[in-house]
Amino acid sequence: MATADTPDLAARADQAARAVTRTFGQRLFFLPGTHIGASYRPNKRLRALLEPWNYWWQAHYVDCLVDAGRRELAAGRRFDGEARPSAGRLASRLVTTIRLRNFLRFVNSYFDDMAWLAMATLRLEELAEATRKPGRRRNARVRESLTLQFDSASTEDLGGGTFWNTARDFKNTPATAPVALYYARTGRREHAQGLLDWLNARLLSPETGLYMDGLRISGGDTVLVPDIYTYNQGPVLGAMLELGGEANVRRAAALIEAVRERLTLKQSNVLKSHGDGDGGLFTGILLRYLARAAADERLPQHARDAAHAMVLDTADAFWKGRSETETPTFSKDPLRPASETYPPGSAVELSTQLQAWMALEAAASLA
Repeated sequence: MATADTPDLAARADQAARAVTRTFGQRLFFLPGTHIGASYRPNKRLRALLEPWNYWWQAHYVDCLVDAGRRELAAGRRFDGEARPSAGRLASRLVTTIRLRNFLRFVNSYFDDMAWLAMATLRLEELAEATRKPGRRRNARVRESLTLQFDSASTEDLGGGTFWNTARDFKNTPATAPVALYYARTGRREHAQGLLDWLNARLLSPETGLYMDGLRISGGDTVLVPDIYTYNQGPVLGAMLELGGEANVRRAAALIEAVRERLTLKQSNVLKSHGDGDGGLFTGILLRYLARAAADERLPQHARDAAHAMVLDTADAFWKGRSETETPTFSKDPLRPASETYPPGSAVELSTQLQAWMALEAAASLA
């Protein structure tokens, strides 16, 4: 039971789920049975038809709905009341609508985007099985189609790794790590380990213990892009834990410590964030995998405790900074209130709201 000292983390996650689905969820072109996330609010319907298409935001929207669906299953009630669709139903509609919005296909130009959707449909299938509602064969067809894309992008150019997009001039952590995690989850462990080994050899910074962004092919030369993002650390951690083994578990513990030392704010356990746009999702993704680490008994206790503290404290910061409304707006910066990062009248992006929702789902998973 929640008290003043032990908040109801599931209720917080439910409120975030309601805020996103009610505020951003809409039909595609007014078509019945469709569901998609608007890229920002407020917006005008006609203008919304021309807004940029953020495929990978929608993939993480599916993942968040699956999180809510798992909690629905445990609690025996829907996150938004019995009169509204379940999280699983919304997630299924969303996958269908992604295909419609993406010109009747699931393939796009970015391999990391596709990896996130492939993993989200895998989790959606598992949710369907847990609820004894057989998943659509569509989900399997999605993965069959996208796996071919990952195989084509994971080449021996630059010694291994996965290309970021169809330009094939950049191999990076954002694509290689989620593809490795997808391979690990679908039984292709040797392929997954090969991608991890490449990341460890080419993009792990010995100075920070964190994974850098990537290697760009420029005029026949290879140029290191040394940028460090919270986003890149999450799927690497997830792939290590999915594969297991002494070396991977040891590296996972070291990565958690590096994150705690270098990616938290003001001597706290609160993770830094990366603003809005695509960066508005980055820290939420890391929190998803830190939550899994916090519950993984193969890790040493100090690593689990560090992961646990970062998840709970960052989620708590997002919660305390929310607007005090029935469907709250969450800040894009966990240490600043939403009233500062989103002044009255400003547009709020779906990415940052999904990030806060992910943070609160991660915290709820530890309760």
